[in-house]
Amino acid sequence: MVYEMDFTDTPVSTGTTIMAVEFDGGVVIGADSRTSSGPYVANRVTDKLTRITDKIYCCRSGSAADTQAIADIVAYSLNYHENQTNKDALVFEAASEFRNFCYNYRDSLLAGIIVAGWDEQRGGQVFSIPLGGMLTREPCTIGGSGSSFIYGYVREHFREGMSKEECVKFVKQAVQHAIYHDGSSGGVVRVGIITKEGVERRLFYNTESGESEVAGTGSSTLVE
Repeated sequence: MVYEMDFTDTPVSTGTTIMAVEFDGGVVIGADSRTSSGPYVANRVTDKLTRITDKIYCCRSGSAADTQAIADIVAYSLNYHENQTNKDALVFEAASEFRNFCYNYRDSLLAGIIVAGWDEQRGGQVFSIPLGGMLTREPCTIGGSGSSFIYGYVREHFREGMSKEECVKFVKQAVQHAIYHDGSSGGVVRVGIITKEGVERRLFYNTESGESEVAGTGSSTLVE
């Protein structure tokens, strides 16, 4: 028997692990970096932490094309809103925009979104928009194919009131567990820390320490 597959006919999916946690002063978001097309890994270093505004980001799971299109539309809409009002967009406004698209086109789109960010009214906030377009605010939420493997881990280790660095460690380890068990999750762990100062990006390799095992490289930090 000859196994044949035409990868050009297979939808590109972010088959993924995404996560966000609130802490006092901001939020921590995280995701793996594998984009798959069936059994084929289309991209192993995808950035699934997508900028919407300077202090609002979304994490994408589902169809890569659908989630990228929705994120672009919402980013454009909020940029126009900020220019017209001369005020920063609220996290709830961004989440509501995503909810409207995901719900109104729920029969056509395959998109699970986590919206997280910081604003002056309510501080750090995390909103979950799963398939179907429901919108809920949660102190900690997970999504994507890898999330089914870490519900127990998250329930056991999450607690409210964690510090920023505790949240970073929690998100990193949770995504690493999902990468280990889920064939559609892989690559590196990308983490974003959103506060009133802006966004700090961190990258962790899929090793026990999170550091690179190649001489001369290591986990990187980027402040935007």
